[in-house]
Amino acid sequence: MKNLFLIISLLSIGIVTAQNPVEKFPYFEECKELPVNELEDCFYNRLYEALFENYDHPQQLPLNAGEKVTLRFEVNREGKFIPIRFDAVYAELTAAVQKSFEKLPIIGAPTYNGNPTYMQFVLRVPVPMTPGGSFQVFNGKEKEDSTAAASSNALDSIAFAKANNEYPQIISNQYRGQQLKSNGLIALSNQRYHRYEAAMNRIGNNAHTAVKPYTFSYVDQYFDLEAERASLMKDESTWLGKKWWNEHFFEVAGEDYWFVVDPGVDLELGKDTGDDINTFNNTRLVNVSGGIGKQITFGASIQESQGRFAGYFNREIESRAPDGGNPGIVPGRGIAEDGGETIFDYPVATGYINYKPSKYFDLQLGHGQHFIGDGYRSLVLSDNSQPFPYAKVNAKFWKLDYTVLYTSLRDVRSEVTADDSFRTKFMVHHYLSWNATERLNIGLFESVLWQDDNQRGFDFNYLNPIIFYQAIELQTGSRGGNALIGATAKYKFTDRITGYAQLVLDEFSGASVVNGDGSYQNKSAYQLGLKWQNAFKVKDLMLQAEYNRVRPYTYSHNTVVLNYANSNQALAHPWGANFYETTFIGRYTKDRWYGNAQFTLGERGLDINDGIDNAFYGGDIYRSEDDRIADNGNELGQGNRVTFMYAQLEAGYLINPASQLRIYGQIIYRDFDPHFEIGNVQEQNTTWLNIGLRTDIMNWSFDR
Repeated sequence: MKNLFLIISLLSIGIVTAQNPVEKFPYFEECKELPVNELEDCFYNRLYEALFENYDHPQQLPLNAGEKVTLRFEVNREGKFIPIRFDAVYAELTAAVQKSFEKLPIIGAPTYNGNPTYMQFVLRVPVPMTPGGSFQVFNGKEKEDSTAAASSNALDSIAFAKANNEYPQIISNQYRGQQLKSNGLIALSNQRYHRYEAAMNRIGNNAHTAVKPYTFSYVDQYFDLEAERASLMKDESTWLGKKWWNEHFFEVAGEDYWFVVDPGVDLELGKDTGDDINTFNNTRLVNVSGGIGKQITFGASIQESQGRFAGYFNREIESRAPDGGNPGIVPGRGIAEDGGETIFDYPVATGYINYKPSKYFDLQLGHGQHFIGDGYRSLVLSDNSQPFPYAKVNAKFWKLDYTVLYTSLRDVRSEVTADDSFRTKFMVHHYLSWNATERLNIGLFESVLWQDDNQRGFDFNYLNPIIFYQAIELQTGSRGGNALIGATAKYKFTDRITGYAQLVLDEFSGASVVNGDGSYQNKSAYQLGLKWQNAFKVKDLMLQAEYNRVRPYTYSHNTVVLNYANSNQALAHPWGANFYETTFIGRYTKDRWYGNAQFTLGERGLDINDGIDNAFYGGDIYRSEDDRIADNGNELGQGNRVTFMYAQLEAGYLINPASQLRIYGQIIYRDFDPHFEIGNVQEQNTTWLNIGLRTDIMNWSFDR
């Protein structure tokens, strides 16, 4: 029993001792070797000497003025003296002491339990300073006393200094456009990005332009974002005028942090004359961005929306309805609830946090959209799908840009829903971009998708960021995954003219290509495009021509869950497969004014589905290849051939360049002409007029 009591007593003493922290004063080099209990006096003495050495008493004040200057400062974790506030009766005295204070050296940092910390002080300096003088250490509880008395109460004064006047010293009004130099993401916006690419695609630049969204700091290397901001500023003096025309609604910034908040809208009124529908969209949103230090940035957007669209777009939404009774999925946005009277109620939430441990790496967690390519469309990965969870690793060094994307996707069809939960599938995507010359860029990519079967979850075989997935897919069961590979290219003919291309291989049979037998196994897609920046020497005029061609059955799979899609939306082109498309685009920006024009012409091959011919012709990527029309003889546009034409004009004015709020008018003409009119596949001729007020943080894709 005595031994037990002794053990308990020793443990208690050990605990008490372990919880008694040791606080060590900062130290000048001359004090470094002294015992801990002597550092305090040495610190004050050496600090006084250092201030005295650089102190010049103001000539206009008598030497016997008998005044005092109160110094509030801290020594931070790096051993730097950080002024907080200096007070004196005469401003000249404050300035003289402050000038001397600014010349103090970096010293040994204070520590707490052996770890660097900060320590704050409140001292009074009798002036004029004299050789051998000393401070009065103020503890906040006593009247001024002799130097010896103040020194004996040093620990109390330190505690007071840490606790006193902390809140009023917090700096929060130093926002000066820090977002434009940060690693924050620039929201995906076709109108916004075309001007950045004009600067990034100049010959000799080492920029990589395929992986989007960009960060502000990356674009700022090639395009002066601060100069653009300054050029768009309006001369406003009132708070309301600044917030409406120039600034973020809420701006906060200090020495090593910043964040901004903007309320936003996507309000639209329109008329579909073809289906005689009054259309509207009513989105309210909040957009937040911020940074902590130089390594951490974050952003989030929350949107709540109701909308009724043109007839063809409403039918598109309804055709993608998920299991569970909701009426549809708004492309690029997400699942919609029934708002009554053909109104879709759809929320959207995106967000990310980005950590940059060095100038070469970015690590990002988020829920959002991605785009890989230099074209208007992407056959590799586009923002056609709704936002999804992801982890992203990016490395930029030498002439290389390497991106690894880990994602979680959903199949929301009733056929695979279990226990009221949608089927989870995963995708990992690698993209390597190499600037082979100052004109030529080559990119290589691979993707693999697999479903959460056999309680497989996220397969750690695919966690390795540097690997060839075809080999891994074979080892884990090739029928349990779907891999795609391909290449991209970009060539700068001049500083203003850039050509680009993409090639995607889902499956490939070299013998069939040579024989030209039209095998269904030749699942491939390619893109060719040309951009002319500052066309005809008109600043900020961009002209673009693009051709996309996707063979039947590309992006589909005999296990439908493993198709290249997310939540009933294609991950690449919105048309799925079995089509060709030619698009011409013009974009122009002048100060805050802008204009866009688009013309698209193409052919699509849809399934017939007339109750007699229910074969899969290769366009709907949510059907199994097992239902294919034939092994060989497959050709582009087979099935119910549809001629498609789309034209769009939009003009607008950027109200606020900080929040990207703009007002616009838009006219859309769409002609959809199928060979067979069956079910919902009917000839449609649509003219859709719109006016709106929009915060431009996500692209709309109505050309489908």
